[in-house]
Amino acid sequence: MKTLYLDCGMGAAGDMLSAALLELLPEPEGFVRRLNALGIPGVRYTAQRAEKCGVVGTRLCVTVDGAQEEAHEHEHEHEHHHEHHHHAHHTVEDIRRLVISHLALPDVVKRDVLAVYGLLADAESRVHGVSVEQIHFHEVGTMDALADVAAVCLLVHELAPQTIAASPVHVGFGQVRCAHGILPVPAPATAQLLRGVPICGGEIEGELCTPTGAALLRYFVRQFGDMPTMRVDTIGYGMGTKDFPRANCVRALLGETADDTDTALELSCNVDDMTAEDVAFAAEQLLAGGALDVYTAAIGMKKSRPGTKICVLCRPQDREKCMALLFRHTSTLGVREASLRRTVLRRKTQTCETPFGPVRRKTASGCGVTREKYEYEDLAQIARERDMSLAEVRAAIDTRDGAGK
Repeated sequence: MKTLYLDCGMGAAGDMLSAALLELLPEPEGFVRRLNALGIPGVRYTAQRAEKCGVVGTRLCVTVDGAQEEAHEHEHEHEHHHEHHHHAHHTVEDIRRLVISHLALPDVVKRDVLAVYGLLADAESRVHGVSVEQIHFHEVGTMDALADVAAVCLLVHELAPQTIAASPVHVGFGQVRCAHGILPVPAPATAQLLRGVPICGGEIEGELCTPTGAALLRYFVRQFGDMPTMRVDTIGYGMGTKDFPRANCVRALLGETADDTDTALELSCNVDDMTAEDVAFAAEQLLAGGALDVYTAAIGMKKSRPGTKICVLCRPQDREKCMALLFRHTSTLGVREASLRRTVLRRKTQTCETPFGPVRRKTASGCGVTREKYEYEDLAQIARERDMSLAEVRAAIDTRDGAGK
């Protein structure tokens, strides 16, 4: 599977993401020329070589009417607000008309650009307590941010990864100056956009993740966590402006991951005051609620009491539901949680014609092996109806079906 992995160990900003993705292209110079032909009013892109902590990468600079705001890195992104000033501003509807009518982008990319801006506007409206229609974007900041969003959306379209994953996002700590005054890091809009995303403050003082960077991650990234097992083909470094003790960059890795690798969560607890019936009922409810597997183990607990360890495997998106079911149906006072990477065989089910009628056969393949097995419930029903053993039913089907092939 073609996979794009974004290393956000030093946060993310729109220009850093676009520069990192630009380095993954075979002809970045030609792509920059195409960016300059998009038709964003007053905007010009320039790709420059940059070095951070001995690492060489690309800095994608954006100027608006020949000017670039550099006093505070990405400070212009915090000009998003709903108050009216003497400077020109753009509404969400203004941006929509500009993207739809004037930008030389494929329709699918235009939809991505507008979706990212929709996330930005929604976050700003929640922070400021006004409707999305009342949000206004400062003119220079709008063109600069639009340039970053359009570049990233077009780059993702060109690279065409089948899935995009990212590391937990380092947001930094401290304070940031914006149009309203001094705000904490992460800035309120950034924090709003990163709800549910694993983030960390770390040891670097400063704003490492901007609202535009957060919106792009929120829109494109399907999974946050450790880098999956992958064969990396190309690597890109998108550099920021400021210098820190660590290389200020976003690293993008493009390569292939196995289709049979995914992530599961293990939720577990120990109990010593539940009957076997209660434990069995809890397992039944968890499996019905979406758990991939539930298993138990006998353990010794404090005061030499025999107890039961209950382990639940579930998908990350089913965490909250399975956690609630564990607390509801067991007597535990706490649940442990661990993230696991698992390799699974690809599975499919086919219906085979047999002397006893249709029987489902499950096939699992991958990692150099192929396994086949008839559905137990189908075999058991035949055995009951015909007063046969399971072994006799299997033998009869295998003989007719070429030893199960």
